[in-house]
Amino acid sequence: MGHSGVWVLAEQFDGHVQRISYELLTRGLDLAAKRKAKLMAVLFGERFDEGELQELIDRGADEVLAVAAPELAHFLVEPYGRCLLELIRKNQPQIIIAGATSTGRTLMPYVAIRANAGLTADCTVLDIEPETGNLLQTRPAIGGNIMATIKTPNHRPQMATVRPRSTKPAPVQAGRQGKITRWQPPKELLGSRIRRRQFIANTEKHGLAEADTVVTVGRGIKKAENLKIVTPLVAALDAALGATRDVVDRGWLSYPHQVGLSGKTVSPKLYVALGVSGSIQHLAGMQSSETIVAVNSDPDAQIFKVADFGIVGSLFDVVPAVVKKLEEAKG
Repeated sequence: MGHSGVWVLAEQFDGHVQRISYELLTRGLDLAAKRKAKLMAVLFGERFDEGELQELIDRGADEVLAVAAPELAHFLVEPYGRCLLELIRKNQPQIIIAGATSTGRTLMPYVAIRANAGLTADCTVLDIEPETGNLLQTRPAIGGNIMATIKTPNHRPQMATVRPRSTKPAPVQAGRQGKITRWQPPKELLGSRIRRRQFIANTEKHGLAEADTVVTVGRGIKKAENLKIVTPLVAALDAALGATRDVVDRGWLSYPHQVGLSGKTVSPKLYVALGVSGSIQHLAGMQSSETIVAVNSDPDAQIFKVADFGIVGSLFDVVPAVVKKLEEAKG
């Protein structure tokens, strides 16, 4: 039996399908179309909402494979890994993609080494090579200074993890038809030497990855003291504060603020770039934002090529003026 089909590793938390699952369907739909293959979403958990399983089909899956057992309620690498390896053995998929989440980053290497498969981590672009049908896996390399495209010509399945928020979720297509298959794995696959003891939720008010509005500062702010000029705009927009790698490397803001290939990938409704030149490494981390507004004194700055609205001018003049207008509007 030859390898065929594209699989996406959907994720759930407390029984609810997570956004990364729909982003993976966007990637999977493109790959499956180019391979003329079936797209399957694989989901592990204890119990599932029937409507959410159907939504995976509505968003593009031809089949949903729901793997259910109490031991799979929360992610543990050994039972998840054994179950996925058994499914690979039985079904022989051509391609498997997962999110570069804590689950995907842990599970995919575990499975790849045991399946003798190729794996590329933290991809930003996935494509199919027309001549061979191989998966083309593009990711940053050498500290984000180049983009490397990797192939796995001799081993199957071809496996990759992709950055969350690096693409839009697949839209709902009402009336799509698909198949929901359920599998209860045997007990011998479900043992684990690891126990889940506690979960501490992130209570950060404005986490970059989830924020609807992000204001990012670049080297154009010139020094850390000038952040005080940007702070009123962040507050007025109820935004998360982001930074380019230059800003973080200079110690003006800490690493959790970094947006780009070597930082976080964001996809907010509004992205405001202040003094950001627009290097390829930075653009890869934010170009899927719905609306991009850029302020830069250099009319040839790369950021203007992806911006929906651009202001050529000094951020030290523009930002206070914008804040004043926002305050007047609220008043």
